Amino acid sequence: MDRTLVLCALLASLLTATVIAEPLQIASLQTSAMAGNSLSNRHWADLNPGKLKLKSASALIVDSLGNEVYAKQVDQPMPIASITKLMTAMVILDASLPMKERISITKDDRDLIKHTGSRLKYGATLTRDELVRVMLMASENRAANALARTFPGGKTAFIDTMNRKARELGMNDSRFAGPAGLNPENIASARDVVKMVQASLDYPLIREATTTRSIGVYPYKKSGELRYNNTNRLLRNEAWSIEISKTGYLREAGRCLTMQVELVDEPLIIVLLNSYGKLTPYGDSNRIRKWMENQVKG
Repeated sequence: MDRTLVLCALLASLLTATVIAEPLQIASLQTSAMAGNSLSNRHWADLNPGKLKLKSASALIVDSLGNEVYAKQVDQPMPIASITKLMTAMVILDASLPMKERISITKDDRDLIKHTGSRLKYGATLTRDELVRVMLMASENRAANALARTFPGGKTAFIDTMNRKARELGMNDSRFAGPAGLNPENIASARDVVKMVQASLDYPLIREATTTRSIGVYPYKKSGELRYNNTNRLLRNEAWSIEISKTGYLREAGRCLTMQVELVDEPLIIVLLNSYGKLTPYGDSNRIRKWMENQVKG
């Protein structure tokens, strides 16, 4: 009888300890997260935004905790040009379509909006995987159009899916009217572009393709290799550690660039929209890097 009472008491003691420990553990995690935010805020306290002179009309820098390191005209929706292709890639990958399926370029894939050219002539054939890669790294417009055309339900269904994905990501200031970014009605705010980049980081193919400097493909049976280079020239600069990137250009959008980079030992998302001058986004990026490296005290 005494043994039974002792065992019951021990069991009750263990149960009580477990119940008490769980809230303490949760509280500890919450405290840790709050401390992380506090540390990050102190980390950026040395930065003087008045010393950062950027030429891009809209600019936003966000750290991994969601803290805004720098913000300039970040809520106004504006054309984002080929940054659109990040959304195009996510929609394709979400659909779980066969990536090794070969797709041929047709007249339906030509640009009827800006009448841009392409190295993919009618009849060029690549796998869906290759089309995603050349679309992301070299901003190949016909690749984007071919991916949308061969989507279940066609291009109309594809654009509907792009907008639905945007709503799911909380991109409330965004609208998509085409897969390539050629339509100036493809708009987003800088805050929304950050959300799109954050979502894109979950796709290994997007991270790999947007940071690959160069690839070769064979779209024609009787021709040799067709080589594509990445449109982001910062990938050739060893001073930069880039985890994902996308450039864009349209007359209505100016020059655009978004990246997740490692700066001052922190992962940061940079969004630069509506820059005029071919090299302006790269100049602004280097100004951001120097601004942070010179002012953040370790």
